Amino acid sequence: MNDAVAGLLDILDLEVLEHDLFRGRSPQVGWQRVFGGQVVGQALVAATRTVRSRPVHSLHGYFLRPGDPAVPIVYQVDRIRDGGSFTTRRVVAIQHGKPIFSMAASFHEREEGALSHQIAMPAAPAPETLPGEQELKARFLAEAPENVRAYWNRERPIELRPTNFDHYVSDRSFDPHQQVWVRTTGPLPDDPAIHAAVLAYASDMTLFDTALFAHGSSVFDRTMQLASLDHAMWFHAPFRADDWLLYDQDSPFTGGARGFCRGSLWTRDGRLVVSTAQEGLMRRATVDTRGTPG
Repeated sequence: MNDAVAGLLDILDLEVLEHDLFRGRSPQVGWQRVFGGQVVGQALVAATRTVRSRPVHSLHGYFLRPGDPAVPIVYQVDRIRDGGSFTTRRVVAIQHGKPIFSMAASFHEREEGALSHQIAMPAAPAPETLPGEQELKARFLAEAPENVRAYWNRERPIELRPTNFDHYVSDRSFDPHQQVWVRTTGPLPDDPAIHAAVLAYASDMTLFDTALFAHGSSVFDRTMQLASLDHAMWFHAPFRADDWLLYDQDSPFTGGARGFCRGSLWTRDGRLVVSTAQEGLMRRATVDTRGTPG
């Protein structure tokens, strides 16, 4: 396990303060605000630690205030329901005495259902045929903006292989659709709950960016005011976050200073394992208000 992956697992390993009360911290890497995927992942870990044996099947969260990376985040779990098949939890993340994030999560016993179907996996080039991060740096980063270079040059726990990198270094408009192969940069323990939390973290890294494609912009554009408003995930089937997953994302609508995005995560053998959705604030700004994702 490399240092970046070990660091991510450490961030997701919350401290127990009291019954149903946990504390998480943020990496001190100079971000202006806490990365949203970190809060989603930590909130999921907090909820999972109050559930016996049932895996998460869905979560729905709202970002209420920017997180402060300089201070810990306290996660308070409310045990809403423990039913015969489903368990429901509510989690509130608190900083400076105020909620910064609220999430509901549902857990379900695995069942073998007689009714089963899924849509076909979209076509995409295999990750081995795409440039790795070293090749991407050599090919694209020499002329890229400084903040783009800084993001791609530091060691990270999540490896991304976009099928198209052009929008990061261009101000042209593109179709609001992207495909990114994603996995951790090192192996993870076998615990499925860890893989769910890691993917919750990673699912926020590129999703909202898709809404900016049609407008000739990206999350690195310092003229944009961008903020995640909510985040939802549905976990359909088991997966490993340290194996390649295709993240197919699109943005069917932007308007009213908001952009809506949705995504599907597929294993290499064509299984749909996770679906995501997110809406975010997007408007022109005169100052840089965006933190850097993980």
